[in-house]
Amino acid sequence: MIGISEIEAAGERIGGHIVRTPTVPSPGLSALLGVPVTTKLELLQRTGSFKARGAAAKLLSLGEAERNAGVVAVSGGNHGIALAVMAAALQVKATVVMPRSAPARSVAIAEESGATVLLTDGMDEAFATAERLRDEGLTLVHPFDDPVVIAGQGTVGLELAQDAGDLTDVLVSIGGGGLIAGVAAALRALRPGVRVWGVETEGAQAMSEALAAGGPVPVALSSIVTTLSAPTVSRLTYDHVSALVEEVLVVPDREAVRGCLDLAEHAKVWAEPAAGCLLPAARRVRERVGPDVRLGLVVCGGNATPADVMAWADRFALR
Repeated sequence: MIGISEIEAAGERIGGHIVRTPTVPSPGLSALLGVPVTTKLELLQRTGSFKARGAAAKLLSLGEAERNAGVVAVSGGNHGIALAVMAAALQVKATVVMPRSAPARSVAIAEESGATVLLTDGMDEAFATAERLRDEGLTLVHPFDDPVVIAGQGTVGLELAQDAGDLTDVLVSIGGGGLIAGVAAALRALRPGVRVWGVETEGAQAMSEALAAGGPVPVALSSIVTTLSAPTVSRLTYDHVSALVEEVLVVPDREAVRGCLDLAEHAKVWAEPAAGCLLPAARRVRERVGPDVRLGLVVCGGNATPADVMAWADRFALR
């Protein structure tokens, strides 16, 4: 299990390379949900998502030989962007493997940052390709199955604990579980009375299915939310969630997209569906906990284009 000392050490290591993002009350979301809401705006992070933290932590931990050999990552979008940008900043050669379903903008940013981008027919093939390249000598920067990466993502929780007011419940999106594992570890240490809730979208339910099965299992992916679409969680992230997280809530893609529109209208932030899914889940937590709930939302990323969100809104008849 990742401890607070590892997270604090990661924070010191990456501090000069990432943004300490705002933790702010949201009057608009508080009015919308009818309870106090505080947002941790990781969509304002370097590269547009929290992923820059874990990527920086891992890259800064490498020895000279590993740096010279280069790194490889698998990504549905945000992890690839983060690794490409941070590797370029730290002068490390990077290869990013993405499924063809990854957002075109993510592919373009990774390429423009100097990374070699390899496209595959799906996430399973992407992971297999990355593992082959690892066997050929590259260092795999796994999006979530790495304690150094999890400690880096845990700095989100470290800052939230330090900067937020009094919270009762914090909601965090789940793909492979690296973010929620780190955030939950930080909050358990610094805010032990705060409940942490995970949120997934239907068709990207790797953690909830793992919890039902008693351990990681492969899942069929069908969600439009590619940034949450891990084909399985890891034993490492599963162990953290099963021990530290209250429950994992699953919401439909349509509600995740509606959440993007609500965040734009009421919170004045442009988020991707991986963050939009927090709002329908927040309503369920409010109903479950009652009127005294004080919510914290980790708005994890904002790398969806206006065209993407409007296309999804039309698909689900939301406008």
